[in-house]
Amino acid sequence: MSTLSLIWRQGISKVTRSSFLRQSATTFISRSYSSLSIKHEQNRNQSTVAAITTSPDLIPFPNTHTPMTPYGSPLPPMPNQEPSLPISLHNLSSSLHAPDVRNGLDYSLIGMTGGEIIVEMFLRQNVKHVFSFPGGAALPVIDALYDRTEIDVILPRHEQCAGHIAEGYSRASGKPGVVVVTSGPGATNMITPLQDALSDGIPLVVISGQAPTTVVGTDSFQEADVVGISKPCTKWNYMVKNVAEIPRRINEAFEIAVSGRPGPVLIDIPKDITASVLRQPVNTNTMIPNLKKMALQSAARTSRPANISSPRNAASHSQQLMAAIQRSADLINIAKRPIIYAGNGVLSKPEGSTLLRELAEKAQIPVTTSLHGLGCFDEHDEKSLHMLGMHGAAYANLAIQEADCIIALGARFDDRVTGNVASMWIVQYNPHTDSS
Repeated sequence: MSTLSLIWRQGISKVTRSSFLRQSATTFISRSYSSLSIKHEQNRNQSTVAAITTSPDLIPFPNTHTPMTPYGSPLPPMPNQEPSLPISLHNLSSSLHAPDVRNGLDYSLIGMTGGEIIVEMFLRQNVKHVFSFPGGAALPVIDALYDRTEIDVILPRHEQCAGHIAEGYSRASGKPGVVVVTSGPGATNMITPLQDALSDGIPLVVISGQAPTTVVGTDSFQEADVVGISKPCTKWNYMVKNVAEIPRRINEAFEIAVSGRPGPVLIDIPKDITASVLRQPVNTNTMIPNLKKMALQSAARTSRPANISSPRNAASHSQQLMAAIQRSADLINIAKRPIIYAGNGVLSKPEGSTLLRELAEKAQIPVTTSLHGLGCFDEHDEKSLHMLGMHGAAYANLAIQEADCIIALGARFDDRVTGNVASMWIVQYNPHTDSS
């Protein structure tokens, strides 16, 4: 089992432990063996929905021969016995709707509620797990998740737990973690995970419920300026004001979350928007013209912005990028004491570790990593200098101070790594490939 998988599993375990302090020790032990993602094939009824949304602890368990505690939970399994699983929030449902695109507009979403559209777009983004603590303003989305079996809903006992579990999930899977929370305190409880994900370069897509548009700005129940509050701790956030916007905004959220340096995004959606029905075909394509432009400018170290919408300008930027790559290769070839400094950005790319290993092997360059880059390079390899920085290896810190060429891959020069940059290094040229 990989380190990242352990992080995810331990995160879930911590959430489970912290959420049941109010219950007996027997219940605590029994539920620690229970899965947070659970299957259920019974038909939905209103009483079950009400129980789930108002008090998840009241979800009934099916008749079984498994011994039960007074709280309705299975007793802990005996040694060498598989634990019994409780039911899930799902029932059987239809499969993914095939997009019906004509003249650039998608007709397949007509007739769906905003909540159903959100789940449909999740499925088109290959989302398999959603982390959510239900609340009133998010019920149209929760109901839509309930109606689909393709997505497992992980039910923590606090929104902050949902955010941190989603971070661990993203690290372990390489996919964006998806979180659904309600308005007001549900959204504000996500601030710490959002800031953590922004600092660590972890892609999260957060959907927050909001008070209906008719009462926004009137200090209504559980109303909060979620967009304003979350702006400093997200790559991008947005409040949807029309159901026709939802498909495009969901796609944009996923694109922004994983582009460049990964990070968290948040979409705030009022309850009347998620409950309303789409009556027209919509354009689901993203409209983010600056992403490619910013990536090329960063990689090529261009000195001034330019419009790359035309083929001529796009070719010019590609030439600048290739020139930057060639100059980097020349510097590596003439260096006497080169070193590779690798970070989380290497791990965030599926082929990152393989390409790093090939570069280090071909050029015979030693590799040191940041804290979040641990695992991107085999530490049993003789070229590994292990972790860099305040809590890193002394020889790694010495090697990077004596290096005449530092190749930074997917790493940022954090103060815990550099200390006082001015007194340590004189950087003349650094074609930084990524800032993760």
